[in-house]
Amino acid sequence: MTEAPEKVTPAAGGATPAGALIDPIPVAPPRSQWRAVWQQFKTHRGALLGGIIFLLIVLAVFVGPMVWPYDATYIDIRARNQGPSFSHPLGTDQLGRDTLARMMAGGQTSVAVGITAMLLALFLGSLVGVVAGYFKRLDGPLMRLTDLFLALPLLPLLLVMVLLFRDTLNAAFGPETGIFILIVCAIGVTSWMPTARIVRGDVLALKEREFVLAARSIGTRNTMMILRHVLPNVLSPIMVSATLGIANAIITESALSFLGLGFPPDFPTWGRLLFDATDYLQQYPERVFWPGLAISLTVLSVNYLGDGLRDALDPRIRGR
Repeated sequence: MTEAPEKVTPAAGGATPAGALIDPIPVAPPRSQWRAVWQQFKTHRGALLGGIIFLLIVLAVFVGPMVWPYDATYIDIRARNQGPSFSHPLGTDQLGRDTLARMMAGGQTSVAVGITAMLLALFLGSLVGVVAGYFKRLDGPLMRLTDLFLALPLLPLLLVMVLLFRDTLNAAFGPETGIFILIVCAIGVTSWMPTARIVRGDVLALKEREFVLAARSIGTRNTMMILRHVLPNVLSPIMVSATLGIANAIITESALSFLGLGFPPDFPTWGRLLFDATDYLQQYPERVFWPGLAISLTVLSVNYLGDGLRDALDPRIRGR
């Protein structure tokens, strides 16, 4: 029976006897990309708090009406203009409608408008940014189009779009669905420009990288190049633009509803609740406080969430 060779640790000079075994250096298993992103995201306390607050707001506005005993449209004249109580924690309005129920129903509309308008703006901005950055001949015309939209005044343009197309869409889809489609399209069409500029800048830098040049040298088609090599590497700015787009869309919808050009009076949104509360500001100032607090908390939490996603998805920051 032969003896097992003895394990020898290399001497200080680095010489190792022939035939000797060396203990392998332990190597940590590689972490997945998404696990690294999550580890970085957890270190951002503001982003974690913002994500929790936004999740609680979404659960409250979409699950709350299922368990709350009052309907947002139920009118009880005998209970009008009541202050906070056990049965009505936020009081009632001038028609006796429960304020908490109307806050939750208004939150559904505001959050749905924010997410849907953000998705539309994200699609338009990413499409324009990728095409402008990747195809040099289209860069100039698309960027001039972006500059043109950036030069237009946002709020007057939104007002004109609402006034021009409101009656047509209301007749085609009904007053609630029609105004929802109109506001989402108006906000999305007028807010894609910052995303397009950010994505274009990243694509211009990416298309000169070695892996893109190598893929191009083996004959990869432009469509496959964009989908497999370019878009995954501009995910970080797109995700940040998505979170910030939700906040901007909620603020814009609230401004339109506050001006009386948003949803119908019997269809609550946070902006509409603010608009209705201005008539009773002297007698019942708390009616302005609740929708304003909901808008502020939602926007602030989404902004912090965007900051955390930016740090977690950027490999230059994640590696520090």
